[in-house]
Amino acid sequence: MITKEASPAAPAPARSTPEPPSRPARKKHRAWDEVPRWHIYLPLGIYLLFTLIPFYWILLFALRPAGSTSLVPWPMTTVHFEKVWTDRAFGTFFQNSVLVGVATLLTTTLVALAGGYALARFDFRVKRVFMLALLCSQFVPGALLLVPLFEIFAGLQMINSLGSVIIAETVFQLPLSMILISNFIKNVPYSLEEAAWVDGCGRMRAFRVVVLPLLRPGLIAVGSFAFVHSWNHFLFALMFLNNQEKQTIPVGLNTLMSADSVDLGALAAGGIIAAVPVVIVFAFIQKWLITGFSAGAVKG
Repeated sequence: MITKEASPAAPAPARSTPEPPSRPARKKHRAWDEVPRWHIYLPLGIYLLFTLIPFYWILLFALRPAGSTSLVPWPMTTVHFEKVWTDRAFGTFFQNSVLVGVATLLTTTLVALAGGYALARFDFRVKRVFMLALLCSQFVPGALLLVPLFEIFAGLQMINSLGSVIIAETVFQLPLSMILISNFIKNVPYSLEEAAWVDGCGRMRAFRVVVLPLLRPGLIAVGSFAFVHSWNHFLFALMFLNNQEKQTIPVGLNTLMSADSVDLGALAAGGIIAAVPVVIVFAFIQKWLITGFSAGAVKG
């Protein structure tokens, strides 16, 4: 009698252990989450109020008619702007300030770029002494440089020339500009230049193709700082420029004030003319300006 062998029983399916319920992620605790909003907005609002009131006061004197005591510039008038632009030759002052500012921007940026690269990439014996001298030069006020610079420019027959103001502003801006540019170049990896050298680029071409595009925020920061300082600087233009056709806006604003009276409307209009270009420049470059100063202030 043939018996059938019992087929092996199929293995029981493994029981899957139930997964524990997922816990909601805890929100990271931040200290300022517990601070009421008015504790933040109230100080900011007070600060903004104290900042904007002087600007509104300037606009009020510039736009309202002479002799008016209204706190609202209505009806508006442009008489004060026409007076300072034509009668007080502010058009010429504006052109001279633009020329000095742009020339100072270019010369300061180019010289600081060359010096900053040397400080960042090369080692030499007097490097620390040179850096210390650059830092110490920031403690020297510009008024102390007036007499020696005047003697030098007089010997070179550059008095009453815009070139003297451009050179003086460039010399005054170079130490800080070189320090910022050198620190910014240190943040660029040196291996990028080495890779460019391996590919056949020389040092100048590697710097122009690889490093220079990465320095845009730093160059914008240094250039804008040099432009704004030369635009607002009063002492160098007052001492080195005697002819009215060569004067800049800060000196032109000083001519609106006399010992007997001050034309507040014309002075306010001149102040607005002097401030508008700087505001426009900072409105366009603020993103690169903040990045450039923050990167240049960190040692690589």
